[in-house]
Amino acid sequence: MMLNLSSPSFAHNGAIPASHTCDGRDISPALAWTGVPPGAKSMVLIVDDPDAPDPAAPQRTWVHWLLYNLPADLPGLPEGAKASDLPAGVLDGRNDWQRTGYGGPCPPIGTHRYFHKIYALDKVLPDLKHPDKAKLEKAMKGHVLAQGELIGLYRRSR
Repeated sequence: MMLNLSSPSFAHNGAIPASHTCDGRDISPALAWTGVPPGAKSMVLIVDDPDAPDPAAPQRTWVHWLLYNLPADLPGLPEGAKASDLPAGVLDGRNDWQRTGYGGPCPPIGTHRYFHKIYALDKVLPDLKHPDKAKLEKAMKGHVLAQGELIGLYRRSR
């Protein structure tokens, strides 16, 4: 089943505004989702970049943001969402800067794709103590009811 994930800041496969990157205020974009299936108990958000460090020769996927145990009835996130703004029970994972919270696009070279992925789960996950992406995905395995994706593009101007 598919979820619809969108942002008022950028269209699918459109340019991410600099305000959401290291070249601007580095704040998360507003996100909205619809189509959460009945029976969903929680949501997971993963934002990553599979083009790191160079889209012409990618070597790894860089993780920008991990949130889990978002309430299933939450319709989205506001621009600049911080842990203190989120409903009780929402937990965050560790991004590839080895910290929690949003870390915006900051590509060293070329135009990178930033995948914003939302998942509806049939359970609330236990406290995974700031997991990395691999640990979070392992905990989600077998519990995904639906998912959606929004891709944004960013290239630094130098």
